[in-house]
Amino acid sequence: MDRVTVSELLARAQRMTVLTGAGVSTDSGIPDFRGPDGLWTRNPDAQRYVDFDLYRSDPDVRRESWRRRAAHPALTAEPNAAHRALAGLHEQGRLRALLTQNIDGLHQRAGTAADRVLELHGTMYQVVCVGCGDRTEMAAALDRVRAGEADPACIACGGVLKSATVMFGQSLDRAVLSRAVRAAAGADLMLAVGSTLTVEPAASLCGVAADAGAHLVIVNRDPTPYDHLATEVISEPIAAAIPRVIDTLLPSGVGRP
Repeated sequence: MDRVTVSELLARAQRMTVLTGAGVSTDSGIPDFRGPDGLWTRNPDAQRYVDFDLYRSDPDVRRESWRRRAAHPALTAEPNAAHRALAGLHEQGRLRALLTQNIDGLHQRAGTAADRVLELHGTMYQVVCVGCGDRTEMAAALDRVRAGEADPACIACGGVLKSATVMFGQSLDRAVLSRAVRAAAGADLMLAVGSTLTVEPAASLCGVAADAGAHLVIVNRDPTPYDHLATEVISEPIAAAIPRVIDTLLPSGVGRP
């Protein structure tokens, strides 16, 4: 299927669901995890800091995790051309939902309405106590870290604080996952962008959409386990491919840099 056919396929879709992974944010300066230059590829030990049981039990891991959070590149990142192009689909009224494995909030900042974005793996902009469940803003916790608290405790109960993200060993929020499944099953086209589609259950949403009769279009640099279900696979740089494909669908100025 050539580019024109892909564009026509997108043009006919009226209930689009988009799934994005780390690859959509690399052009914003946020490294991915499993790519050739990914965070875990270059430093496998970094996965220790997203292990829930280890985080709860080891103060040294928590201290290093807070140091890393305070220096996270997403804190100063800006949406890139792919984020803005996907926001254009929302402006057209054809985006059913944007399901993201990312925690960086860049889709919302690019213009996709927050109520259309389902953050499957949580958000880095809030913190949650693993004891009492109290949720507060990450900015306040980072202020405490920069003021000298290496491992800030929950103000409400003194328990362990963590970012409001899903770590290894934790389950996805059931309500969020349920909404994501409905969005995938109710789509006429599923667009998967910048995800290796190896992390479940998020990746299985592509199968849910395909099983329900939706066309599946995958845009990713490397092959994925779901390529065989796809109507089309685009193996090109994401920040160029997504705006190029979507650009033909949008009125002048919508979703463009």
